[in-house]
Amino acid sequence: MRASYGRELKAQDTMVQDGTYAYVAMHYVVKRLAGKNVRRLQPLVPNLLFVYATPLKADSYAKDNSRLPYVSYYYDHFSTLEHDHTRNRPLTIPESDMFSFVLATSTRSEHLLVVAPEQCHFKGGDLVRVTAGAFAGVTGRVARVAGQQRVVIQLSGLGLISTAYIPTAFIQKV
Repeated sequence: MRASYGRELKAQDTMVQDGTYAYVAMHYVVKRLAGKNVRRLQPLVPNLLFVYATPLKADSYAKDNSRLPYVSYYYDHFSTLEHDHTRNRPLTIPESDMFSFVLATSTRSEHLLVVAPEQCHFKGGDLVRVTAGAFAGVTGRVARVAGQQRVVIQLSGLGLISTAYIPTAFIQKV
């Protein structure tokens, strides 16, 4: 779902209090302020929160403007088939992709990157799982990003998320 004007954490709190699982991916960003490096926790994907709910419950958040007037669906504008009857439906992400995404972003590493496909130089198309380290359990594809070997998670319709450097010894083919 989309929360306007950076209110994704406020929306998450409201949904969690209501008993719904809502997740905002966060990461640390190092900024230089007044001559000092300051480490701040910020949303990885601004204005987006991920909600695990029934369609009826999700509708109550997106369409009932009295409770959360700043929340709406993030629609699937990525379908290219003209005869596809699912166009402009709320974007849904497969549970396995979401599991890897939550695992990777829960580390809150400052080395997580949202990357474009042209920034990734994939090393074959094999699916891999990270077996050790901070990203253990994450499933994705190995790619060279920013000069380092990383595991890239693809979220359908949203983009690619890259982990920090992963040594080859920590990677296993799935």
